[in-house]
Parts: sequence; C-alpha cells; structure tokens
Amino acid sequence: MSKLLLAGLEDAARTRGWTVLRLETGPRQPEAIALYERAGYRSIPAFGGYVDEPDAGCSLYYERVLGPA
Repeated sequence: MSKLLLAGLEDAARTRGWTVLRLETGPRQPEAIALYERAGYRSIPAFGGYVDEPDAGCSLYYERVLGPA
C-alpha cells in the first residue's frame, strides 16, 4: 500500500512538472526510511526551512530526481 501511495504522489508531482522531490523523516521510522531508499531516494543534507531549525539534526532528509512519466 505504501509503495502505491508514494508512486501516486510521484506521478502527481510529474503531472505538475516537478522534477525533484525532497522529504524529511525521522530516524525512528525505519519502515519509512526503507521505503524511500527502495524507491530511489538518496540521503541529502537539511534543505529549505529545515536548515536553520534547531532540531534539524534530529531528522533525516531525502531527495529523488523524477524521471519522465
């Protein structure tokens, strides 16, 4: 189910012309981390508004470059 939901979100992003997706998750969510990594997301540093957050180091950040639809 989670794989289908993630794929649906990625398809919706492509429809809108987005080429990159970024996300934040927590280290205590191993199932989510595994899902993102299996789907091709790669670990990145904090981004956007997360950069200046005092708790930014408590989260994990991921990015995936989307291919064509």
